[in-house]
Amino acid sequence: MIESDDLTKDAFLGGKVQLLQPKLGYRAGVDPVFLAATVTAHEGETVLDLGCGVGAAALCLGARIPNLKLTGVERQPEYAELARRNGLETVCADIANLPDEIRQQQFHHVLANPPYYDRNASVAARNIGREEALGEDTPLSTWMKTAAKRLKPKGFVHVIHRAERLVDLLAALPSDVGSVQVLPLTPRIGRKAELVILRAKKDGRAAFELLSPCILHRGEKHERDGDSYMPEIKAVLRDGAGLRF
Repeated sequence: MIESDDLTKDAFLGGKVQLLQPKLGYRAGVDPVFLAATVTAHEGETVLDLGCGVGAAALCLGARIPNLKLTGVERQPEYAELARRNGLETVCADIANLPDEIRQQQFHHVLANPPYYDRNASVAARNIGREEALGEDTPLSTWMKTAAKRLKPKGFVHVIHRAERLVDLLAALPSDVGSVQVLPLTPRIGRKAELVILRAKKDGRAAFELLSPCILHRGEKHERDGDSYMPEIKAVLRDGAGLRF
């Protein structure tokens, strides 16, 4: 267990969500918030957050849409414990070897924020918790196969990843997942996308859609200190609003 002196309590969505996080190591930022904001869930539906960390994505989603049944899976015991303390029902397990209590369920939505960096082409982080969260040692194909197996028929998988890994992400999707939509997230007008959010449907057969990019900041460059988020992005981060997909 991480000692209290080594934790911070951070406000998300203008204080609607309060998360205990380690001072050092991986700390949730805006990426899981953006992922949660694009999920079009309905009251009473079930949601599984694979690799949930301290629970940021699932809990931000739950703050926007009431009465969801939220479950997280996290393989790092310290982070799984923090997710529980933050209010998310969490199972400590590896996504490649889920326990029966998860494998016997199917969900309307599965969320995933897999590690971004292929360590065959990047350098590992020194902090163990940060490396577990950011360094890919479980293949994307395993993430996507696990997500697909846990979906109800016509359920949705939602994934955020770096734009440069989109080809790998698409290649990793199982054949029984389709109707793929991709939303690029671009820092500013005229800049290339740095992140993508992918949504796909179990048994979906619609054509692939590459959507217009979502611009995060006003202006073509950073000109002064202060908040430069576009109004719709500020509404997501400060008020817990949804993000069009």
